[in-house]
Amino acid sequence: MKNVLLTAAVTAMLAFTGSAHAQEWKQTYKTIRYGITSAENEKDRIARYKGFQAYMEKQLGVKVEIFTAGSYDGVIQALASDQIEFASLGSSAYAAAYTETNGGVEPLLAQVDKDGASGYFSVITVRCDSGYKSIDDLKGKVLAFADPDSTSGYAVPFFNLVKQGYDPKTFFSAVPFSGSHETGVMGVFNKQFDAAATYINTEKAGIPQRMESKGMIPAGQICRIWQSPEITNGPLTARKNLPADLIAAVKTAMRDLPKSDPAVYKEISSGNEASNGYIEVDHKRYEWIIEMRDWLRKQRRQG
Repeated sequence: MKNVLLTAAVTAMLAFTGSAHAQEWKQTYKTIRYGITSAENEKDRIARYKGFQAYMEKQLGVKVEIFTAGSYDGVIQALASDQIEFASLGSSAYAAAYTETNGGVEPLLAQVDKDGASGYFSVITVRCDSGYKSIDDLKGKVLAFADPDSTSGYAVPFFNLVKQGYDPKTFFSAVPFSGSHETGVMGVFNKQFDAAATYINTEKAGIPQRMESKGMIPAGQICRIWQSPEITNGPLTARKNLPADLIAAVKTAMRDLPKSDPAVYKEISSGNEASNGYIEVDHKRYEWIIEMRDWLRKQRRQG
């Protein structure tokens, strides 16, 4: 009987110790800061993540702050300087963060659709009434990229256009950065730019579709004339120097989100009905993006 009681006591003590150990990160990280990049204007970004913020606070048991910046690099630098703990990044922004931190970040999860696909597409958009039907029609015109650290808004279209025989530096009259995907598309609508690079997930979901649903632009005004190969979805990214238990807690909360709070998941997925939760990803999945960014850097130095 004594042995049974002793075993039970030891088991209980180990369980308590394990539970206490799992909570140790909360003593250091009383606030978790989560970065989101500038695909849309800051006001809408903050509003779209309010439900997510409340959900994460409930799941983690600590305060959660949403961090935004005027550019992708602001979020990348915040990760590099330990100002934020986690971030939702595009593939190119993850590659930039990995380079900037000398491998100090790791990808955790990436979104998948109902068919199990985990990618999206860069597109070049124009006004539907512009008469532009192909890249050839844009010779000598202005193409706006989104941000130097945007996968779909810069790295992928630039890289693929060069491969297809269109060097953006010489083919277009100017290739400015608009600052965000929405700003670029709005610039096309307002005729500030002839074309702009952005992204779509499906025929029904993407930046132009989101802007239409928000009433920012009328339906049927923006058309696409070019589409990239599929791009791997960007990852939920964590700093490697965080406690393993903290990383695991955030990863679990995110993985459970689609079932635990479908409304919040839909909100941060931009209402993309094809979105179907997350899969685990590792660094190897994004190595080609890092190679592409290295190529782009060499091109910029040469130009």
